[in-house]
Amino acid sequence: MAVSLPLFQFILFLLLLLLSRTVYAYLIGVGSYDITGPAADVNMMGYANSDQIASGIHFRLRARAFIVAEPQGNRVVFVNLDACMASQIVTIKVLERLKARYGELYTEKNVAISGIHTHAGPGGYLQYVTYIVTSLGFVRQSFDVVVNGIEQSIVQAHESLRPGSAFVNKGDLLDAGVNRSPSSYLNNPAAERSKYKYDVDKEMTLVKFVDSQLGPTGSFNWFATHGTSMSRTNSLISGDNKGAAARFMEDWFENGQKNSVSSRNIPRRVSTIVSDFSRNQSRLLDIAATYKSSRGHSVDKSLDVKTRVRNGSKRKFVSAFCQSNCGDVSPNTLGTFCIDTGLPCDFNHSTCNGQNELCYGRGPGYPDEFESTRIIGEKQFKMAVELFNKATEKLQGKIGYQHAYLDFSNLDVTVPKAGGGSETVKTCPAAMGFGFAAGTTDGPGAFDFKQGDDQGNVFWRLVRNVLRTPGPEQVQCQKPKPILLDTGEMKEPYDWAPSILPIQILRIGQLVILSVPGEFTTMAGRRLRDAIKSFLISSDPKEFSNNMHVVIAGLTNTYSQYIATFEEYEVQRYEGASTLYGRHTLTAYIQEFKKLATALVNGLTLPRGPQPPDLLDKQISLLSPVVVDSTPLGVKFGDVKADVPPKSTFRRGQQVNATFWSGCPRNDLMTEGSFAVVETLREGGKWAPVYDDDDFSLKFKWSRPAKLSSESQATIEWRVPESAVAGVYRIRHYGASKSLFGSISSFSGSSSAFVVV
Repeated sequence: MAVSLPLFQFILFLLLLLLSRTVYAYLIGVGSYDITGPAADVNMMGYANSDQIASGIHFRLRARAFIVAEPQGNRVVFVNLDACMASQIVTIKVLERLKARYGELYTEKNVAISGIHTHAGPGGYLQYVTYIVTSLGFVRQSFDVVVNGIEQSIVQAHESLRPGSAFVNKGDLLDAGVNRSPSSYLNNPAAERSKYKYDVDKEMTLVKFVDSQLGPTGSFNWFATHGTSMSRTNSLISGDNKGAAARFMEDWFENGQKNSVSSRNIPRRVSTIVSDFSRNQSRLLDIAATYKSSRGHSVDKSLDVKTRVRNGSKRKFVSAFCQSNCGDVSPNTLGTFCIDTGLPCDFNHSTCNGQNELCYGRGPGYPDEFESTRIIGEKQFKMAVELFNKATEKLQGKIGYQHAYLDFSNLDVTVPKAGGGSETVKTCPAAMGFGFAAGTTDGPGAFDFKQGDDQGNVFWRLVRNVLRTPGPEQVQCQKPKPILLDTGEMKEPYDWAPSILPIQILRIGQLVILSVPGEFTTMAGRRLRDAIKSFLISSDPKEFSNNMHVVIAGLTNTYSQYIATFEEYEVQRYEGASTLYGRHTLTAYIQEFKKLATALVNGLTLPRGPQPPDLLDKQISLLSPVVVDSTPLGVKFGDVKADVPPKSTFRRGQQVNATFWSGCPRNDLMTEGSFAVVETLREGGKWAPVYDDDDFSLKFKWSRPAKLSSESQATIEWRVPESAVAGVYRIRHYGASKSLFGSISSFSGSSSAFVVV
């Protein structure tokens, strides 16, 4: 029987379409956008250290978005933030913007926004009083840049949706985290501890996106370690170890994956003005000598974007290093030591001669925190590359999600009774214990507080009572925690702590993501993961099997501090003292996540639950605005204050510095731009950017000669990387100044040229 050619072509088209849908069952999309907040005057979020004020940039912060969708069905969005944590008010406003753009396509149910827990990002973007005290209240600039960056990253991911596949892989990374509260961990049952080889989770789980035509487009992974490689005295904005890992992996991929897997070997654009650098050093010096520092001059606002080394709007590969159950996991892997004696700290209380202020954890690059950040970041980067290259298990099956809001201040929880059977108990309004004020070995607190304090003291109770005296019911509910701050019952000028929290499950085939609004300790995370995995398998063995991957996405959608196990809570170290809702908090999470899992299995729609408050209109800010910028008489913004020495030659590993007269970085965040650029000379006398303030090798440092001075300066430090190409270079600064009348003007200036050999 003969078949006509048009009919044959039509049948072939249908077969190809069917094959395409079979092989590439998902649509995948990625996006990335700058969320670097104000690099001056704003307190950093994480350590609650009022003296830790931003004064420059180590490298930029980003929001990275990943979308997986069924062609005609469900979809989920996971956004990873280079920020300390997610914020309820940020989540609310992002969802409002998404609804205005896309209707009901992206909602609280299928959008997860998660923070990496860097302690080196600007604060002031959360809505509850407790978390914005040290930032002098709400910082609108911090908030706006995060909301806008998340929205833009999701828009990019949505617009880049194409047929593709998602793969999953996992492996152990052994030396990137240690337990900073081992005495608490040891209070967990011995039989439970015996099931695990380590007292922290070592497993990294990675998802790889492969476009059906373009090839790999991104990856995101979960691994538990704190973003505290950078210390409580650091003042440069930084994504810490996870942000560094993301930067290393994106650069590694964009440079063709041809280099050894090291952050030190990521090349930049190659200079071509001299063919043999080793024989023409004198010629390079002669060329460099003809390029003196330029006077500061006005520039077009859009120019700073054009000078970026990486064009954010055209990123081809997006990589995110997400946070998991990091509650008691420190990246300071050398241990904890007393800074006065050098001896190990007290095991149970992390004190030195009774003082918590002297006990600090040491990172692998000690005493250089930047080196520690690089090392821990590089370890995660190398592990991710290995998993990425070997990822062969394809995610297949349904896309699903469930979400609920719960009032954790008054939740009924069913728990086993000591003599058998069960009983119903309640969670408590939020409260923080005395051990919270002691801080951790990553960032100790002050005064005479110590971890593991289950008694408190009379003096601090008197201080506490000035704010609020907890009632007997709250005291009993929170036992054995001695209450230092009864934040859940403090409502003036508005809520001090959250009561209503979101919990969420996202499903991508055999991968299940548990989105939690806080920091689970290692054992708390294990209990939640194991409980939900066992529950899903027993509920529907055909749909869920032992090859299912369950991960915890910590610090997601909002923030409610820590979740310790019942036994760890009894010890009242920092993590237990910061478990807000009482000793049954973890049991409550497991109970409520099982309800989400039931709905996921049965395709049910759960009630939304009580809505979290929108407190944006109630926010108070005491941060002073920028009034005016000025320079000395006869000096322009962008003029060089301290130049590179004439006829300078630098080798790899050496540092080049240049200082410029500048304006306050709050005048212009340089979003998707740069305050600092290293340029290299090309043929024809053209300068091309090769490094900027998103590079690990370059630091932008801003300062005033006095606190209330209107004058300021920017110092740019470039540590010449091992991968730097020999040639002629210079340093350029971009900034913005504010006039007495409030107008903002952009400017630029450059150093004298120098040679790298």
